[in-house]
Amino acid sequence: MKKIINASILNADFSQLENQLEEASAAGIDWIHLDIMDGHFVPNISMGPSMAKTCRRISALPMDAHLMISNPNQFIPAFADAGVNLISVHIEQDIHIHRTLQNIKDHNCRAGIVLNPGTPVSSIESVMDMVDLVLVMSVDPGFGGQKFLLPVLDKIQMVRKMIDAQNRDIYLQVDGGIDTETLPFVIDAGADSFVIGSAIFNNQIGIQQSVTNLKKLIGS
Repeated sequence: MKKIINASILNADFSQLENQLEEASAAGIDWIHLDIMDGHFVPNISMGPSMAKTCRRISALPMDAHLMISNPNQFIPAFADAGVNLISVHIEQDIHIHRTLQNIKDHNCRAGIVLNPGTPVSSIESVMDMVDLVLVMSVDPGFGGQKFLLPVLDKIQMVRKMIDAQNRDIYLQVDGGIDTETLPFVIDAGADSFVIGSAIFNNQIGIQQSVTNLKKLIGS
């Protein structure tokens, strides 16, 4: 599968969001990534469906929403209506995960399942036939700008084998602490979708050069 860069706007300057997204898009990002936090499931509050609507007004790029919230099933319709193409939910949070994943599909979105760093890969075995993406967190979710947890590389390799056994297209996404130093390790472990925030929107070399450097590493 094509390797893709998902630009997380969590680290963008919201007062300049349109300009920054247009610059990142021109530089070659593939997807826009929304980190949705509620202050309950994770210790932070970020954004909601209205931000998805804003991004959709700005850009026609595919958009995925990572729901780090206590009641994801309740908000799936709102994010779908806002123009999100893929919605990811946590295996740790939802005791009715099959129902939630089906709800995502019923709203014409692709479905993703998320693993925190401390969650065993075996926990998602029963839903692999329902998902279009597996997101492995390489930091504990809740804040941008954290350092990559190297032990997660083993988990990425395990998920890669699980995906390959499905014999269909499922993206393996990694989120947390990805930059030009850690990206090669994540690629070698088998990932093909990379959520990148600080290394695009919050650095000294600017958005265009940052995306250019990242795209060179993924071979596009």
